[in-house]
Amino acid sequence: MNWNTALPLMVLGSSLLPGLMIFFLSEEHVVARTSLNLASAILKIVLIGGMFWGMLHGHHYESRLALLPGLDLVLRAGPLSMLFVLLSAGLWLVTTVYAIGYLEESPYRSRFFGFFSLCVTATVGIALAGNLMTFLVFYELLTLCTYPLIVHRGTEVARKAGRTYLIYTIFGGALLLLSSVWLYTLAGTLEFTDRGFLSGLDTSLHPTLILIFALLIAGLGVKAALFPLHGWLPLAMVAPAPVSALLHAVAVVKAGAFGIVRVVYDVYGIEFATDLGLTLPLAILASATIIYGSLRALFQDELKRRLAFSTVSQVSYIVLGIAVAGPVATIGGLIHLVHQGVQKITLFFCAGNLAETLGIHKISEMNGVAWRMPWTMAAFTIGAFGMIGAPPLAGFFSKWYLARGALDAEQDWVILILAGSSILNAAYFLPILYIAWFKKPPDSWPAERSFGRNETSWALLIPTVVTAMMTLALGLLASAPFSLLEWASQIVNRGFAQ
Repeated sequence: MNWNTALPLMVLGSSLLPGLMIFFLSEEHVVARTSLNLASAILKIVLIGGMFWGMLHGHHYESRLALLPGLDLVLRAGPLSMLFVLLSAGLWLVTTVYAIGYLEESPYRSRFFGFFSLCVTATVGIALAGNLMTFLVFYELLTLCTYPLIVHRGTEVARKAGRTYLIYTIFGGALLLLSSVWLYTLAGTLEFTDRGFLSGLDTSLHPTLILIFALLIAGLGVKAALFPLHGWLPLAMVAPAPVSALLHAVAVVKAGAFGIVRVVYDVYGIEFATDLGLTLPLAILASATIIYGSLRALFQDELKRRLAFSTVSQVSYIVLGIAVAGPVATIGGLIHLVHQGVQKITLFFCAGNLAETLGIHKISEMNGVAWRMPWTMAAFTIGAFGMIGAPPLAGFFSKWYLARGALDAEQDWVILILAGSSILNAAYFLPILYIAWFKKPPDSWPAERSFGRNETSWALLIPTVVTAMMTLALGLLASAPFSLLEWASQIVNRGFAQ
């Protein structure tokens, strides 16, 4: 085994082994657990950075392990996979810092951080998967690792949310397994390729391939929270704020959306999917989810539930960009994979700060809270305007490229969806900002904790401000050399050129 073969395994192992070690630490071993968490998160970024540098210099990184006769477990680094890997690793580091502060006095921290590390391991495995079977293995591992985090608090409400999550995701996983086996019997391979591996099959199989595509989208749509398969997501908001951030920004919903990107581009191929008439129904489904999620968000008083329905809407921008089936719209979808993650994790960090510091869980309790927690609400304001799509924040560039791509692809109706959703985004975010900044604060808060001269714990505030600054930077530096936008453009131009 050489370095190019070992590096993908090392990236995976950098969170897997520390996660397993954390399970054996008692609650009193705070320093050891914190050191393992931070060291593994930093090591993972270093290893991924090395792999990214090597890719830029022409190195090929791939690990293979025989799984079944004729079917390997494959980890492969490519431009698309590295986009998701860097997102996961970067946000995992800031979420780890946040979780350490958030759970400072909580029980069962070793159990929490053990599964937390395994979740990131599964997410990185999904990103680096070189074929559909490898993707499926890590996709199901992610289901099993996130369940204990959702039910971490052990309340009846948490257990109910966990059961709902398992019902939805096991159903989705079963559809994904059925589809993968069916495809393998037809094509004899499940290897991801730039133009897919199904276009050469006999035309008599096209109706079957259309049915399999529907099953794949349903299986992946559960985690991507596509309507009507989104029901588990708002219920899962009973989990601690770091878990909500993990579900919405780093792992679960992004795994589903990333899987849809893989199916459209690397299993079917965008040209073949368009020829089969699959992209337009997918675009309509994504559009319906965008509007539905925004409408449901409007009527939520609980802050995390409003953010959850916002996620239902926002993640479907990624699917819409892919389904429009043009290079410019695809760029918009890919950059939103990152933009939505950074913006939404900021908002969930802010929600966690409000809950842990003041006991605020509902929007109706937020009157004047910006004067008590100005840094937190400044970060929330940046994240909210980013979600609305205000320039020069990151979310603006996602919507700009989606709109341009829709016009280029002669799908003008998508502009109405984007405009309508932006109006709805403003309708459910701006009232929060108004009452937080301009309403008179109450004489006392629901459950205030004192942090001296600081508005909250530094471990909670620093990650929140950092991700807010990332939202600004991703927008302000969008046209800079080596920017996310340039990276996504190279991925898409390479694929469409082929």
